[in-house]
Amino acid sequence: MNEMSAVTQADETQNRPQPKPGVLDIAPYVPGKSKGSHGKTVHKLSSNETPLGTSSAAKAAIEAVAQNLELYPDGAATELRNAIGEVYGLNPDRIICGAGSDEVLSLIAYAYLGPGDEAIYSEHGFLVYDIAIRAAGATPVIAPEKDLTTDVDAILARVTDRTKMVFVANPNNPTGTYLPFEEVRRLHQGLPPHVLLVLDAAYAEYVRRNDYESGIELAATSENVIMTRTFSKIYGLANLRLGWGFGPAHVIDALNRIRGPFNMNGMAIAAGTAAVRDRDFVAKSVEHNETWLPFVTGELEKLGLKVTPSVGNFVLVHFPDEDGKRAKDADAYLLERGCVLRLVGNYGLPNAIRMTVGSEDANRTVIGHLKDFFEKN
Repeated sequence: MNEMSAVTQADETQNRPQPKPGVLDIAPYVPGKSKGSHGKTVHKLSSNETPLGTSSAAKAAIEAVAQNLELYPDGAATELRNAIGEVYGLNPDRIICGAGSDEVLSLIAYAYLGPGDEAIYSEHGFLVYDIAIRAAGATPVIAPEKDLTTDVDAILARVTDRTKMVFVANPNNPTGTYLPFEEVRRLHQGLPPHVLLVLDAAYAEYVRRNDYESGIELAATSENVIMTRTFSKIYGLANLRLGWGFGPAHVIDALNRIRGPFNMNGMAIAAGTAAVRDRDFVAKSVEHNETWLPFVTGELEKLGLKVTPSVGNFVLVHFPDEDGKRAKDADAYLLERGCVLRLVGNYGLPNAIRMTVGSEDANRTVIGHLKDFFEKN
């Protein structure tokens, strides 16, 4: 581009609406791929979706709502909040629901962050945190991790008088690691009382560790803690976009003031209400993961791959730094065969792939292809 055309283009840019400062610095979120190299998907293990589908009760609830699509949904999601409160023993008035936990996380940022503020998240934390922080006009501060695990001391060392919020994914995506709850409490105790601690527990239902808690108790007893959850993972409702948060009454009040009046559709509300009460479906999902998570981990390790210990429904797999054997090479090989996993270079892990724990067939097929990949390379 010559100097004159560059100037002309700049002039044209100035003659149209401009986004507020910082918006164009945001890297758009890129979801996991859905299709293989030839447009055909045999197994999709890129988005941590459950292989067990959706609760039949949730499907029936969707069908019932489909008979009245001309009606607005309940903007307060009263039935859903009551169901969540019933199952978890929570006050429904302290619950907010949204279009995925992503929306709840964004509402938190919009309500409490602005220009000049800082918010902290860990090195390999969920990318939506960075987007929400920047969209609110604040500055993200990244705390390094230790052994791919959130480091409480690193977070506390980065707290300044500009810090207004700390995001912690527990368990973390894409690493699959978690903080024992004593560490979460130590983090909370080390934060100034005006700093809001956001505990993102999207994968909590899968965790089977005695030293883990999702954050419900801390959110119930503290003035500066909110926990978020999702229906996209273990409940199998990713397509409907549904999540929730639980926190102090004053925080929920602030979020409701900026929440859209009908931010969820009626199908999502009805399906979520039925799904959260279907404890048998959740138990089957946990049982499936408890069977196949160690199987996948063990089989990948037999191939000589390093797998980060995970408590979620996915594993982070590290590949050799050798020509023809790197993560991008393995990903291309799998895509050619219709198996879609997730490269995580945008999370600062350029030589790793995240693999969802899928059905028995999906798990065995991907492992078989990876075995062939290393035999040929």
